[in-house]
Amino acid sequence: MDPRQSIPLALAAVGAWVILGAAGLARPRATRWVAHRLFPLGALVSLVVAGVGLQGLFQPATDLVLGLGLPGLPMHLHLDALSGFFLLLLGASSAGTSMFAAGYFRDGEGTAPGLLGMQYHLFLAAMVVVLLAADAYTFMLAWEVMALSSYFLVLTQHRLPEIRAAGMLYLLLAHLGAISLLLCFGVMMRGGISGLTFAAMRGAHLSEAWASLGFALATLGFGAKAGLVPFHVWLPEAHPAAPSPVSALMSGVMLKTALYGLLRVSLDLLHAPAWWWGLPLLALGLFGALYGVLFAAVQNDMKRLLAYSSIENMGIAFAALGLALVFHGTGMAALAALALAAMLYHALNHAFFKSLLFCATGSVLHATGRRGLGSLGGLLRRMPWVGWTALVGTLAIAGLPPLNGFVAEWLLLQAFLFTPRLPHPFFNLLIPLGAALLVLTSALAGYVMVKFYGIVFLGRHREAHLEQAHDANRLERAGLSWFALACVLLGLLPGLVLRLIDPVATQLLGQGLARPTGWLRLVPVNAAQAAYDPMVLVVVVVAVVLFTAWVTHRLFAGTTRRVDPWDCGAPDANPRLQDTAEGFGQPVRRLFAPFFLSRVELPAPDDTVPRYRVQVGDRIHAQAYRPAAAAVLWLAQQVGRLQQGRIAVYLLYSFATLLVVLLVVVR
Repeated sequence: MDPRQSIPLALAAVGAWVILGAAGLARPRATRWVAHRLFPLGALVSLVVAGVGLQGLFQPATDLVLGLGLPGLPMHLHLDALSGFFLLLLGASSAGTSMFAAGYFRDGEGTAPGLLGMQYHLFLAAMVVVLLAADAYTFMLAWEVMALSSYFLVLTQHRLPEIRAAGMLYLLLAHLGAISLLLCFGVMMRGGISGLTFAAMRGAHLSEAWASLGFALATLGFGAKAGLVPFHVWLPEAHPAAPSPVSALMSGVMLKTALYGLLRVSLDLLHAPAWWWGLPLLALGLFGALYGVLFAAVQNDMKRLLAYSSIENMGIAFAALGLALVFHGTGMAALAALALAAMLYHALNHAFFKSLLFCATGSVLHATGRRGLGSLGGLLRRMPWVGWTALVGTLAIAGLPPLNGFVAEWLLLQAFLFTPRLPHPFFNLLIPLGAALLVLTSALAGYVMVKFYGIVFLGRHREAHLEQAHDANRLERAGLSWFALACVLLGLLPGLVLRLIDPVATQLLGQGLARPTGWLRLVPVNAAQAAYDPMVLVVVVVAVVLFTAWVTHRLFAGTTRRVDPWDCGAPDANPRLQDTAEGFGQPVRRLFAPFFLSRVELPAPDDTVPRYRVQVGDRIHAQAYRPAAAAVLWLAQQVGRLQQGRIAVYLLYSFATLLVVLLVVVR
């Protein structure tokens, strides 16, 4: 296809999504029309967007100017390798989400189905424009449409007060981030209104002080959207509030637009980052990753657990970007490319395994009506399709080979371990600490996923009504299978994935990653130092399992005897004796107690129906955001006292103001 047709094709996809949304408004209460017709068509449009992104990775950069926008500033669009990669991520992930949503949405979901479909497809269209925008006006316009459409999606069950509160918190943080981005673009622009184009910003050549200010504002704005600690407080509230496909789209795709924006500003528009810019990103990223996984370990709600897991994963991505900026600023191009590749690979992986897990929790929620881990258990027998696909996502997010989650974390660890001595001694001391925190976070992530999968799908059901749980329908299975297959392929073909990432590194850093030997084998720096071949690993593991089974059969065949299993001294075993979510989280809660605001309710000795309850609060939310919110409310109340509703008082204000002005002029 002619490269000049790529952007028009992407705009056609945007228009198709808007038309699908409008078609839903034509029949707002027709659930089957919206779910079974419009959402599958939306999935096909997503595949077109993925194709445009794939072409953008390997074609020369193209531009398009639309006759819309402000006077003197039409809308500029630009497709290059960076935007192409994220368009590929958006299209491939949203295709699975839309197919799952086609089977997920039913009557009684709150917002009318047609209106929900309009919000959903407008959300997708806005994200495409964000990735193509080449001037500040177009970018901010699409950014705000993305924020508002996702806000209304979070408010699907708007009749519940807690849902409205979660949506308001999300909207507040989104707009604080947007203000920061407006200030960032204001710092980077030079000249008149034409200075708002990205091309003009690239040629501005700011001083280090102004460039650093722009980078700091970008980090604040995009960090708020990505859920970077301490701007994360909206994420654990919004994800449980939103429908599961919306949570999948927000976590799997929307958070990545923040990564895209920070990459665009730091390595493209500012194009000469100072090495120390990476230090705050590295510190905030590693702290956020540890913070997120610790809170995920103590959650009793499926979706809150996955929301905190998203904070962890975005922290890892920001840490990788920080490491890439440090290497790039100190002239270590090969290691910068390695860290950037780890970040982009992790972003792609997270889009698939987190979308898979959010969709799986949606199926569980529909089948059981329960979201709390303490009410679930034994669902693998009742929901085998959901259980086995969720197992793939669980193993992937835990970072176990040969699935995709392992590759990105392995690449990032190689970037830490291969780091030579830098010209800054203090940073040399931080490198081992960063590697240790990454390993600790990865280990805790595995622990969290054992808790998640074991309590939901293994063991015996904890409530009688779970016997009636049903498996996912065909459309939901199609979406789950799409994500599970992607997790497997991204893990088995790391060389192919890095060939997709390499053009982005070449564009941003001037040097790509060392080419792997073929599609399968992965050689990050030097084959003599480290290499990874997932197919060899699979063959070895299968061979060991088969050999062990054969030896066991030869040695013990014919000697098997049946006995009652050990009952642990409890002959009347029941599901209440199984491990609980609180039990899994107790060691982490005690070991890392300073992170949490915990309250434990113990049963009384004479309680005939004993209940044990644990509430874990977010210390940052409670000790930083709530006092700030109370201060703002108090200030608003004081200002409100000025509005008495009496014309005499308002005239007195005007007279006092005139007196002050006269005194200032006389002096």
